[in-house]
Amino acid sequence: MQTKIIKVNQLNFNVFDQGSGEPILLLHGFPDSLQVWRKLIPRLLGAGYRVIAYDQRGFGQTDAPLGVTNYRSRQIVSDLVGILQALQVTQKVKLIAHDWGANIGWRAILTQPELFSSYVTLGVGHPRAFAQAGGFEQLRKSWYALSFLFTGSAERLFSCHDWALFRKFTKYNPEATAHWLPDLQRPGRFTAALNWYRANLNPYYWEKHPAVQNATVSLPVLGIIGEQDPYLSYAQMQHSVYYAPNLTIIAVIGAGHWLQLENTELVFQKIRTYYQQLVTTF
Repeated sequence: MQTKIIKVNQLNFNVFDQGSGEPILLLHGFPDSLQVWRKLIPRLLGAGYRVIAYDQRGFGQTDAPLGVTNYRSRQIVSDLVGILQALQVTQKVKLIAHDWGANIGWRAILTQPELFSSYVTLGVGHPRAFAQAGGFEQLRKSWYALSFLFTGSAERLFSCHDWALFRKFTKYNPEATAHWLPDLQRPGRFTAALNWYRANLNPYYWEKHPAVQNATVSLPVLGIIGEQDPYLSYAQMQHSVYYAPNLTIIAVIGAGHWLQLENTELVFQKIRTYYQQLVTTF
């Protein structure tokens, strides 16, 4: 994928921008880069969309600023807005996001709803539903997030013995060898990735910013979740309807976490059908 460097918020962002038609923006999560969209992008381009994806701060070929506070979600949303402005995107955007990118996607549509026409979230529900309705299943599946909060210890624990625990945590996914570890093994990059958790999983921070956590989404939202996702419970997506009344949920039987890589054609068809339905509904 041919990319270019765009400077936003004093950082250099590695950005993919090709195609024409309605703009679609793709947001990746941990521990990915824009490469996680490499199978879905050709299908979206073939369907006639302008597709925009970028390495988020701390990942891929984008800069990784030092310090936990540089990874607050409000700053990451500011990156999104700045990139759209730099690319002179004036139409409303169709947003598709995964994992941590999906968390950012929720915040983006809550704080900047005028920028978007719809939202497709892969796996992650509304932040309030995630925090309160995931139940014991979500707590059990989120064990790693707590361990990530211990600066220094987490870096050593997950990287020792040739990243043995990281490989086990990611279910020995071939992406680890092909993409994740070559990125994360660079100096400071694993810490930058973990800073997403350290900056945003602080209860005190959310006590100071309750409006976003509790707000209701009026945009049409499609939630696609793998029935066997090892990190996300179905309950946190199911209960998101209380905060996003225009939410449609699709559970993919037998699927895991990286739907855009492992179930690419199915995800593409579900999204395309959803977009077609929106034309007549909204």
